[in-house]
Amino acid sequence: MGQVPRSAAWLEDQFNIQNERSQTMKRNIAPLNRAGRWLGTGYMRSPNSLFRRLAGNLPGILLWLAVLPLAASGQANYATPYTFITLAGRAGYTGSADGTNSAARFDYPLYTAVDSEGNVYVPDTLNETIRKVTPGGVVTTLAGRVGVAGSADGTNSAAQFHYPNAVAVDSATNLYVADTFNHTIRKVAPVGTNWVVTTLAGLAGYTGSADGTNSAARFNGPDGVAVDSAGSLYVADCTNHTIRKVMPVGTNWVVTTLAGRAGYIGSADGTNSAARFNGPYGLAVDTATNLYVADWYADTIRKVTPVGTNWVVTTLAGLAGVAGSADGTNGAARFGSGLGSLAVDSAGSLYVADWSNHTIRKVTPDGTNWVVTTLAGLAGVAGTTDGTGSAARLNNPNSVALDTAGNLYVADTSNNTIREGFPASSVPPPILQPPSLSASQFGFGITGLPNLAVNIESSTNLSSWVVNGTYILNGGTNYYSVSPNPAQGAQFYRAHVR
Repeated sequence: MGQVPRSAAWLEDQFNIQNERSQTMKRNIAPLNRAGRWLGTGYMRSPNSLFRRLAGNLPGILLWLAVLPLAASGQANYATPYTFITLAGRAGYTGSADGTNSAARFDYPLYTAVDSEGNVYVPDTLNETIRKVTPGGVVTTLAGRVGVAGSADGTNSAAQFHYPNAVAVDSATNLYVADTFNHTIRKVAPVGTNWVVTTLAGLAGYTGSADGTNSAARFNGPDGVAVDSAGSLYVADCTNHTIRKVMPVGTNWVVTTLAGRAGYIGSADGTNSAARFNGPYGLAVDTATNLYVADWYADTIRKVTPVGTNWVVTTLAGLAGVAGSADGTNGAARFGSGLGSLAVDSAGSLYVADWSNHTIRKVTPDGTNWVVTTLAGLAGVAGTTDGTGSAARLNNPNSVALDTAGNLYVADTSNNTIREGFPASSVPPPILQPPSLSASQFGFGITGLPNLAVNIESSTNLSSWVVNGTYILNGGTNYYSVSPNPAQGAQFYRAHVR
């Protein structure tokens, strides 16, 4: 595959540079990317440029700095590969610490939802808490008390959850949580700087399948939740094998069953209670109120379409009871044994966390067909590696959420991390900051995505490069310094995104 345009700094075809003895050095440089722009023009061409003034303080040394891309990795069948980084948490470490990027800790995060500002909300399931991750990877705890299971409504840490499994967020940043072991649907509402938790439907500790209002309704292990533009909720009532609706009516919440029949397992398509599910887990809703369901034990993706007052269930992709990892169309595609959640974009394409395959899949409508491709990860191979397409590694990804820019946010459950994925063609480039010189140290900053790996390299001839060190960006501006050797004469520095 081609190079990913990650850089904002590039060499021109030619440039003339004068060293401090006014000798002319001319370099003919093959263009690396003519679509890029030259960041160093103002630094090097002017006699009073910043680079010239810095070089003047280090006799015989010429300093040059650029950020360059490395080739993207991925296989040809990854038609639209995604580049994944680790946004928060550290693979292999559990805990509950708030913090930034890898300093934060999670314990079995199962779900993700993202708001219009790019904030990610996570039910940190075994910690019994609801967490927030900012676009910069800063993690805070909103509600619940670490390690304390319960059902109490309340504010911030006074509230309690019992295995919070799924979360959805509406346009007002209200969160809706499927509180699985409490068999309830909860709301987490922002009030100033606080978060107030209330129970909307179901009764903690009581299982059942009854439709009804507020606590008169019953659920049995609700695992997925989605919210539409009108504020109605849709719930994958997993152990009942049904799809439910929780609709606001004044100050009440009315629960009805849309599809499936409580206590009956199967994979039959059909209308309303004639349809069958087998452990429906993930749930997404589009702008036309079509529902999309990851049917966990059936290894399929289902669609629940409103037709008048009815709900018609069809199977879009996968073959019931037949697990695998094959890309393909409709029933020729295969998913792993156990599907996580899914998200839907404005074009109707679905993004699926394929739990047991350790991959992220895409299901794209093509006329009346649905085409399944793999975006990231390698089927059957778990790991923690950030990377593009098949070079990325995940470990039981259980949830995927989608922001307005098409970026994905994954609860990488068995790694205890939150991962962020970008279409490989649109990975935001690192940005070079103006260099500085202090005590013979040549310093510069790079602002870029957290957890991107960058090689700092040096050269005396622009053809042979030596790696001075590898650094992991931690978000914000990262500062690095080097000690040029005057005996080597002209020296060049660059930063390679790995």
